[in-house]
Amino acid sequence: MGPGGGAVKPGRFFGVYLLYCLNPRHRGRVYVGFTVNPARRVQQHNGGRKKGGAWRTSGRGPWEMVLIVHGFPSAVAALRFEWAWQHPQASRRLAHVGPRMRSEVAFDFHLRVLAHMLRAPPWARLPLTLRWLRQDFRRDLCPPPPPHVPLAFGPPPPKASAPKPRAVPVADKPDQGSETGCTLCACAFQDEEGPLCCPHPDCSLRAHVICLAEEFLREEPEQLLPLEGQCPCCKNSLLWGDLISLCGMSTEEEEEDSELEQEHWTDMLET
Repeated sequence: MGPGGGAVKPGRFFGVYLLYCLNPRHRGRVYVGFTVNPARRVQQHNGGRKKGGAWRTSGRGPWEMVLIVHGFPSAVAALRFEWAWQHPQASRRLAHVGPRMRSEVAFDFHLRVLAHMLRAPPWARLPLTLRWLRQDFRRDLCPPPPPHVPLAFGPPPPKASAPKPRAVPVADKPDQGSETGCTLCACAFQDEEGPLCCPHPDCSLRAHVICLAEEFLREEPEQLLPLEGQCPCCKNSLLWGDLISLCGMSTEEEEEDSELEQEHWTDMLET
């Protein structure tokens, strides 16, 4: 269940990054963008507009991707985050964040905005990860990220496709109580959906996304997206973001289509 009530597309990488310009003539400039493939995206920025880079970064490189926030449940959620980070004074959710001060460099201002964004709704409840790609650029955020937002270093881990669940013929679909159905509602999984599984090796939990989300939100019924909860089988504490990330991966074609669509709209706005 996504932040807007729609289904989460688990396993897909949606990130919002911060570029830093290393060109002495433009040193200190920054750029905020969206990507599904960080390594490819920074190459595009440094390759210029003909290689897929943005108009604002073309001809001003080299650029270094120093920070990325990832774990968004959808491209739309990431794009909204990107827009607010780019335009904090226009976002009603960031009205409490003061404008950039005269003595404040662009990099520090963007980190200050990011710190408040991670604490503001709706982003405060997303299973995000704050990842520093360049440790020498690292700064402590003030206020610090919420406890459920981990701090990571280095490039994102390589994508490894999770095994697709075996389709169950209609005649063999489990009745209620069967161990191959959802642990919580006992209904079978549809062919196109995979179950959420507890990562602990001895746990048998297999649940629909919505079923487990509702279980985790018993103490917070007014919320749409859980942060964490107790596994109903093994009773271990689980982070929602970890469960979603383990649920499966999308195809490279889907990722490329998503990024190409974003590049189209970014170019339309910048020209």
